[in-house]
Amino acid sequence: MHKFFEWIKRNKLTSVLIVVVLFLIAGRSPFYILNNLSSSTRSMSVGSYGAVPMADTFEMSAPSTALKSIGIANRYQQAAPAPEVTDRMVVSNSYLSLVVKDVTASVKQMTDYVTSVGGYMVNSNISRPEEGGTGTLTVRVPSKQLDTILQELKNKAVKVVSQNLEGTDVTDQFVDNQARLSILEGNKARFEEIMKNAVTVDEILKVQNQIFSLQSQIDSIKGQQNYLAKTAEMAKITIYLSTDELALPYAPVNTFRPEVVFKMAIRHLIGSLQSLATMAIWIGVYAVIWVPVLVIIIIIKKRRKQIKPPSFK
Repeated sequence: MHKFFEWIKRNKLTSVLIVVVLFLIAGRSPFYILNNLSSSTRSMSVGSYGAVPMADTFEMSAPSTALKSIGIANRYQQAAPAPEVTDRMVVSNSYLSLVVKDVTASVKQMTDYVTSVGGYMVNSNISRPEEGGTGTLTVRVPSKQLDTILQELKNKAVKVVSQNLEGTDVTDQFVDNQARLSILEGNKARFEEIMKNAVTVDEILKVQNQIFSLQSQIDSIKGQQNYLAKTAEMAKITIYLSTDELALPYAPVNTFRPEVVFKMAIRHLIGSLQSLATMAIWIGVYAVIWVPVLVIIIIIKKRRKQIKPPSFK
């Protein structure tokens, strides 16, 4: 035995090589065994749900470990499975430029129609309605009936100048928010379990702060989800209306059109006559002031001529 140890001391490198070969023959390397030991040790320290420790490392009745569980719950979060997507969520925005006979009447007619099919008006603006003018109408309508509603709105116009349809897919954003919501709700449930076993005031306050913070995040995400769902459900249509094609947000190919110039000249003539009529009305109303003043001035001038002294030559 003494000679065996003496041989090992003299042949250290050979001894190490023999030990490595023996481990390889056994099918397990020392590094493999060490890794298995360390991984098994780690697996014993975390519970099966990733956020609550095992019973031997965490006692709910102990105040100090109850506070430690807050850090553990924040550190370990189990990713929720992504929900299956059956229908894509698309936010639709449509823009129409329409030439109509009467802007005010058309806005009223289109608003009534949109309301009848389950939509509603978002915004309405009319400029110079007494001359036909221009107007903008923004409505929201059910997305499932978008094509039918667009066609009906175009049928109410004299001419469709332009049409633009836009769609934004928000399905991925909705799914991501849903996964985050599942994680936050799971963490909140764990903190509520911890709250039942909290003892000291400090523990209760710290756990409550965590619950309030999680609830605030949950409410925010739910609001986003509700907005995305409602926006995808109700498509937005912006309608530009005018009696003149040139007044719409669209540049026609032929900008010189005699009929349009004639119409504009008639409008300016009517505007000038209206201005003259307005001025005449103002002069007539203020006649109660300027007529007596004018009469007094005329009388004074006549009297001055009558009392004018004779001239000596």
